[in-house]
Amino acid sequence: MKDTLQNGLTFTHRYQVPQNKTVPYVFEESDLFQDMPPVFATAFMVGLIEWACMEALRPYMDDGEISLGTIICVTHSAATPPGMQVDVDVKLLEVNGPRTKWSITARDEKDLIGEGTHERFTIDGTKFRGIVAKKTASDEK
Repeated sequence: MKDTLQNGLTFTHRYQVPQNKTVPYVFEESDLFQDMPPVFATAFMVGLIEWACMEALRPYMDDGEISLGTIICVTHSAATPPGMQVDVDVKLLEVNGPRTKWSITARDEKDLIGEGTHERFTIDGTKFRGIVAKKTASDEK
């Protein structure tokens, strides 16, 4: 990660919620999810928050690096129907070596829908794929 990354960095990620990011699409094999109303799913909101932080980090990443979500603590306080835009505002609170901590706020066109914090860890992508391959290989024995 480049040493130009500093606390206070802000970024806004905008996303229009499609039908396939609503609750019934989280686990399509679950009748419990299928019975829920088609509103922006918490699971997809968490992914959107991660995406926003990843985009904010993108200019500061070295070739071959990836960032992994390690901690997320967020509320999801309002329903968002498909078709609405969601803006995720992120602010970098802390850089501690490869770890970054972010403040996040998510709003749709009408309401605050979520807020909290998210932490990420930057690692060499090849190294991480090796860790996963080793874990997979140990399962095959």
